[in-house]
Parts: sequence; C-alpha cells; structure tokens
Amino acid sequence: MSLVAFLLRASWQAIAIALITGFISGGCSAGLIALISRTVVKDNSPSSAIAVAFMALGLVALLTAIVSRILLVRFSQEAVFGLQLRLSRQILATELKPLENLGLPRLLVMLTEDIQAVATAAGAVPVLVINMASAAGCMVYISWLSWRVLALVLLLTLVASVSCRWFLVAGRRWLSAAREQQDRLFQHFRTLIDGVKELKLHYAGRQDFFHTDLEKTARQATRYNSRGLSLFAVLDSWGKLIYFFAIGLVLFALPRWIGISPETRIGYVLTFTYLLGPMESLVNKLPLLSKASIALQKIETLGLSLSDPDATGPPPPPADWHRLELRGVTHSYRTDREREFTLGPIDLTVHPGDLIFVIGGNGSGKSTLAKLLTGLYQPQSGSIWLDDQPIDPEQQERYRQYFSVVFSDFFLFERLLGFDRQADDARAQSYLQKLQLNHKVSIDQGQFSTTALSQGQRKRLTLLTAYLENRPIYLFDEWAADQDPTFKDLFYSQFLPNLQAQGKAIFVISHDDRYFHLADRLIKLDYGQVVYNQPPSQTVYAR
Repeated sequence: MSLVAFLLRASWQAIAIALITGFISGGCSAGLIALISRTVVKDNSPSSAIAVAFMALGLVALLTAIVSRILLVRFSQEAVFGLQLRLSRQILATELKPLENLGLPRLLVMLTEDIQAVATAAGAVPVLVINMASAAGCMVYISWLSWRVLALVLLLTLVASVSCRWFLVAGRRWLSAAREQQDRLFQHFRTLIDGVKELKLHYAGRQDFFHTDLEKTARQATRYNSRGLSLFAVLDSWGKLIYFFAIGLVLFALPRWIGISPETRIGYVLTFTYLLGPMESLVNKLPLLSKASIALQKIETLGLSLSDPDATGPPPPPADWHRLELRGVTHSYRTDREREFTLGPIDLTVHPGDLIFVIGGNGSGKSTLAKLLTGLYQPQSGSIWLDDQPIDPEQQERYRQYFSVVFSDFFLFERLLGFDRQADDARAQSYLQKLQLNHKVSIDQGQFSTTALSQGQRKRLTLLTAYLENRPIYLFDEWAADQDPTFKDLFYSQFLPNLQAQGKAIFVISHDDRYFHLADRLIKLDYGQVVYNQPPSQTVYAR
C-alpha cells in the first residue's frame, strides 16, 4: 500500500479539502511569479492595480497554504494515530499461535520503526502538496508564455522520469533489504538485553555474539541503507543537472531556433528559479516516501487479524457451569529443531472443585495443554465442550473469561486492569497481607506502588490479581517454582484448598512431587501423550 492510498483510505474528504486549498495556494504562488515577470519586463512603473493584485495574490496564497498545511498536518497525524490503534487492536484480535510464529522482534519493529516511518512521511505530506500545487501552477504559466517552451519542459520531464526510474527502483530495493535486516537486528537487541548477565560472565561468548551476530547484522543494515540513500542522492543531483540544462536551452539554444521574446525568457527563468525549491524538496522527500511505502507493505504482509475484538461488545460474565470436556483434542507444531511435536489426543473431564496436577518432564506438552485449556490455542482436531456446548471460534472470547491464569513466563502489569479501583482496593490490601507483601507494596487507585521486586514476590502479585478476578477456573503454571519453602507450603496447603472450597476448578502444573498427594487427580504427560490420568499414587511419581 502506498502512503497516498493509506491517507485516502483514512478520509478522502479531508484530503480533498486540503488538496483544493493547497492547489489554490500553489496557483496563487504561480500567479505571483507571472505578475513579477510581467512587471520586470515593462519599462514604466507598475500601476496601483498591479500592486493590489500582487498583495491579494500573496494574501490568498498565504492563507490557503496555512489552511492546507494545518488540515493535512492534523489529518496525517490522526491517520497515524488510527494506524497505531488499528494495529494494536489487530494484535489483540489475532490468535496467539500466529503471533508466536511472527515473533516479538518483528512485532516490535512494526510498532516502532514502521509506524515511525509512516509518521515521518505523513508529516512531510503537507509541504509536498503545496510544492506540487505550485509546480502545477507554474506549468500553467509556462504554457501561457509559450507552448513551445512547455513542450520542451514536458519532454525534459519525461526524460528525467525515465532516467530516474532506475535510481528510484534500485534505491527502494536497497531500503527494503535494510528493513529486512531490522527484524534480525531487533532479535539481537532482545538477546543483548535478556542475556546480558550470561554475556557478562562469558568473554569469548560475548565477543562471538557481538561481532558475529549483532555487529554483522547492524553493519549489513547500515550498508543497505547507505546504498539506497546514496542512489537517492545521485537522483537529486541528476535532477538538478536536467533542471539547469533546461534553463540553458532556453537562454542559449531556443532563441537561435525559435523566436522567444525577452518577457518569455525572463518569465521562464523566474519560474524555474522559483521551482528549484519545491522540486528539490520533492526529491529529498523520496527516501521518506519509499520507507513509508515499505513499512506499510510489511504491515500488510504480517497477516494480522482484520477483525475488531471489541466490535461485538464485552462478553457476558462467566455463568455457573458443571462440566468441562476435552474430546480428542490435538495440537501439532514444529520445535526449535524443526521436528514436529503433537500433543494428544487428549480426553479430559473437569468439574467445579476439582484440583488437578499436570506433571511431566520438560517438553512433554504441559504448557501447550495449558494454552489449549484456556482457549489461547484452538484445537487442530477434536473439540472443547462446556456444559454440552461446543466451543467454536465465535465462543472463544466468552470461554476465556472462565479462566484466571498465571503462566510461568507471566507479565506483571503496573496496575490492576479492569477492576473497580475504589471498591477493589480494600480487597487487594487484604490479599497483600495474606501474600506477605503489605510491607513492600501498597495499592492506591488500583496502582501498585512498585513492581521492582524479586521474581517470587512478583509472582505473588500475579496471584493477587488472579484472586481479584474470582473466575470459575484457575491455572497455575509452575507458580511455586520461585517461592521460598515457607510460602511454597502456604500455596499448596492453604491457598489451593481455599480456592477449592469456593468451588473453583484448579489446574496446577508442577514438579513439586511432595505435594502431589493433595490433588484429586494427576495428569502425567510424556512426549505429548497422557500416560496417567487418575488419583495420585506413589508409583507414578517415579515414572
């Protein structure tokens, strides 16, 4: 998608008004050039009528330029704002699996680099519109002076367009290649930040990563950008050469071939001298327009959902339920080693008040099962049923509202989202005491005073959020892994039984075999298959 198409799609009416006022301004500017040209060649002093016309044209050109630029500035910024919100909504509407396949670096580049490229180019649109309108008005004036000179200008414009096309295509190709490197570069930046402790402890590994990965990719991106921008610089110089060549033809060649009056020559030279600024501005903005076009193209190819997750309104609150079933559910994906892994088929029935421990080795499919259970992944075969009603894609949003989940790779928000701040603050404070965090964290209007805590303490805050949500089904993915022995015991012996007594169904992904006896049922996974689905027994712990 081009930048023009992006802006027109947002609101063609606003663009039309801005373009009309812009072309009026450009026409008035061209009229000023014509007036100056005619006044210069006359021997007598200019009349008062010409002076009035000059001031009127100048005033109209000024006012319409201001109106056009303000309209375009506001509209272009609103269009970029709309793009930011639309992309954010599309990310929220897209299923988790496609987002995981895209990867965090690509999404970050889109939300930062690509949107910034579009915003920068959109900010240049008002100036470009005024300059293009001025150029069009000047062409009209040249045609009035001499159709022969206009024919020469059009011929040179055609030659310039054809000869510059190669520079445009090649420059855009290099800028596109540089944009591809940005995805890899952001991946290396993420590695740099997430792995900084390990890199600091390993000199050889740090040097290898820095020079082989990060520096190499950054240099490649820089090289591609330099080549693309250099071609646009050559294009600028080539355009100026053709421009001065055209002036030279009129001054030195055309008077020998055809008769051109002094007024025509002066008007022509003044017009082209005035045009130098707008044309140079247009050429200088070509890299920005190319980057914006590449960014919009990358955004389109991400394959994000076009639906609005909030279009149908909020889902109804979870109703009383009696049975949750997984019937022959499977899910397949490729591992990091490009080997296909299949979870299932899984057959499972859950009732309110059930406490189920999900166990198994690393890579056995526990986290994948958690995402299937909670509706973040859709079954590739089989189905999920809630009270004898199948959960189809249209029901996913409603179904997810039944779950409060704390994942092993959880994210802790800085405030309590979606709660009544005044009503829930008191409840939250009481939970802080139970979680033994009241001496470190306070909550005011739903805002945590700090989240700069240890990993175990941060996990306790996520447990607080889960308590406040008060949903029918809870899932804890390795929640106790970062807790000290005392609090780990509190979690298993007090918090879980408390939730169970409230009729909550609870899934606990855990390796803490000393607490397995508390479960109503153990589900053991091995390479994606359920090898045990019964009440706990001592024999299964060692399998």
